[in-house]
Amino acid sequence: MSDSVNPADIHKTMLDQQKSEQRRRLILNLVLLALLMVAPMVMYPVFLMKILCFALFAVAFNLLLGFTGLLSFGHAAFLASGAYTTGYLLTTFSGLSTELGIIAGTLVATLLGLGFALVAIRRQGIYFAMITLALSQLVFFFFVQSSFTGGEDGLHGIPRGQFLGLIDLNDNLNMYYFVLAVFLAGYLMVQRIVGSPYGQVLKAIKQNEPRAISLGYNVNRYKIIAFVISAGLAGLAGSMKTVVFQLASLNDAHWHMSGEVILMTLLGGTGTLLGPVVGAAFVVNLEYQLSQGPLSDWVDAILGAIFVLTVLMFQSGIVGQVQKFMKKNIG
Repeated sequence: MSDSVNPADIHKTMLDQQKSEQRRRLILNLVLLALLMVAPMVMYPVFLMKILCFALFAVAFNLLLGFTGLLSFGHAAFLASGAYTTGYLLTTFSGLSTELGIIAGTLVATLLGLGFALVAIRRQGIYFAMITLALSQLVFFFFVQSSFTGGEDGLHGIPRGQFLGLIDLNDNLNMYYFVLAVFLAGYLMVQRIVGSPYGQVLKAIKQNEPRAISLGYNVNRYKIIAFVISAGLAGLAGSMKTVVFQLASLNDAHWHMSGEVILMTLLGGTGTLLGPVVGAAFVVNLEYQLSQGPLSDWVDAILGAIFVLTVLMFQSGIVGQVQKFMKKNIG
């Protein structure tokens, strides 16, 4: 006779696994925080801020693709809407504080994300992706034609101002730690969402949507909420990027930017928390290195080749492959 399985033992094993996962996540977060705190001592702060802005953008996108299974080709619209809103308000209203300008840009991107979601969420697969791309292009042409965006010239000379009227953000080191705090808040927010019961439903929808529907979940509502959160965080990334570089341009709204964030997420590892951060750091650094050398005209072609190789050979991305290796060899 086979031994009976004790439900209490199973429950204890599951709790032990959850505690172990929480400890590993805490250690990883502390290591990441320590590295980011000392990074400006050895690297140029503005370059690091660019990485953090794109890392937040990729983390936002990964909430949609990696944990919900929705591929959006229109996330550049949210990055640009946050950027232009913040840039316009800070240049037009001199008395407006920097933090309020950033909040306004984030809110506009969130509302735009709600509009996108209500139109596109009932479609799936390539149809969903094409609708988001079409809507994003409409936003792009709106920014091209609008006078407040500066058209093809963009917005220049956007003031950084002061944080809470106390901290001068014109100092690159102060600005870096402000961007770092915002990035960490967004990263931890996504981490909390993924680990919550709501996040578990999102994973269930990604794995088997018909089964989630049969269990009584309103999957469209869950997907709309995920889309809106993702859009808001993307807008926050755009607002921060505008303040850092004191510039908002059409590059942020172009479809190429949507493709770039897809590359960052896939390269780092979809469905992982740290993957988009690693992918963003890799892509931003690679673009910078290539633009300084004789291959500056081949940046897009090289990134495209990396994208193809990643899809064909490293479907789990950099972080995903490392996790698989560690599980196989360390246990």
